[in-house]
Amino acid sequence: MTTATTTHEVTYVDAISQALDEEMTRDERVFLMGEDIGTYGGAFKVTKGLLQKYGEWRVLDTPLSESGFVGAAIGAAMMGLRPVVEMQFADFISCAFDQITEVAAKNHYRWGAAVPLVIRAPFGGGVHGGPFHSECPEGWFFHSPGLKIVAPSTPYDAKGLLKAAIRDPNPVLYFEHKFLYRRIKVVLPQEDFVVPLGKAEVKRIGRDLSVITYGAMVHLALEAAELLSKEGIDLEVVDLRTLIPIDKETLYESVRKTSKAILLHEDNKTGGIGAEIAALLAEECFDCLDGPILRIAPPDTPVPFSTPLEEFFLPKVSDIVSGARRLAAY
Repeated sequence: MTTATTTHEVTYVDAISQALDEEMTRDERVFLMGEDIGTYGGAFKVTKGLLQKYGEWRVLDTPLSESGFVGAAIGAAMMGLRPVVEMQFADFISCAFDQITEVAAKNHYRWGAAVPLVIRAPFGGGVHGGPFHSECPEGWFFHSPGLKIVAPSTPYDAKGLLKAAIRDPNPVLYFEHKFLYRRIKVVLPQEDFVVPLGKAEVKRIGRDLSVITYGAMVHLALEAAELLSKEGIDLEVVDLRTLIPIDKETLYESVRKTSKAILLHEDNKTGGIGAEIAALLAEECFDCLDGPILRIAPPDTPVPFSTPLEEFFLPKVSDIVSGARRLAAY
């Protein structure tokens, strides 16, 4: 990693665009596929300008057929290319579920075939998109061996993880949070860098309680930590960054230090990634725990369209604060 930096701040969405642009320049095998990603520049303008720069053979507008174009991308990946597929919204990834879980995820197990495919999936709520444009479907694929799953929380991680995913020989699902697109900015390194897959990061060091999370929830956890620090409760915030493979070493080290854990995610509570991590902590860190493992997540309903209902549905800073107080006093 270099310390050289640009002179202006970059948003989360611009960091993703930069990663695509740089990887397409670096490797001519990289090409893009998706609905309206060419002339229109994508639903969220992530690919704006790339058609004009690289041409229609490397920025391919597709029909409204997720199963079809993901299948085509898998074939291209098996022939040595490096396709990056865009889902307009992560919710629509279910239309390609068979191609992802039964073909892309299993080809290496079948005959050792590499499938260097990246599927970008804008996910998450907070933008009043309703039940069909706000889902967090990462848990659906968490149970599919052969896939890697990433979910960046910052522009730095968004760029570095996408570049690493494109260079990886395995199929990677890249979940980018819509709420973060234009709400956070940082100054990025000027020279090439990647964030290694499979490495969590402690975003805030603390001593009393570990909050394990990812995506937009990282920022809620950091905000809650600042509020709780005024009460003498010191939260450590662990950003998973890569959901599969999980960085178990970083998780265990944090929880063994603090002895208490909150698992925070935006996906529905039942069957979410927090449940698996809770099981891992119970198996590997039981003797270090001084309180129950707490999960903070939305109820088991679709994401509401109504603004006040969506606000009620999504985890809030106040939920983290109250949960941490309860656990700290245990």
